[in-house]
Amino acid sequence: MAQRISIGFQASPPLATRVSDDELDKLRGALGGEGWHDVVADDGEIRLNLQHVLWLRVEKDEQRVGFGIGS
Repeated sequence: MAQRISIGFQASPPLATRVSDDELDKLRGALGGEGWHDVVADDGEIRLNLQHVLWLRVEKDEQRVGFGIGS
């Protein structure tokens, strides 16, 4: 299942994309390290300089069917 994530950087706007659970686990393991890390996203490959990553947000996808369904 693809997860929606946003990655925050020191000197640029956040990057939003979708990644698999496996890619998300790899990214979480790499955070805090140094050097470069490749992330395979649904819309392409991203190469991150880990020293510039400040935060990672994993968004919850609520499963919805139809239009106008309220809570």
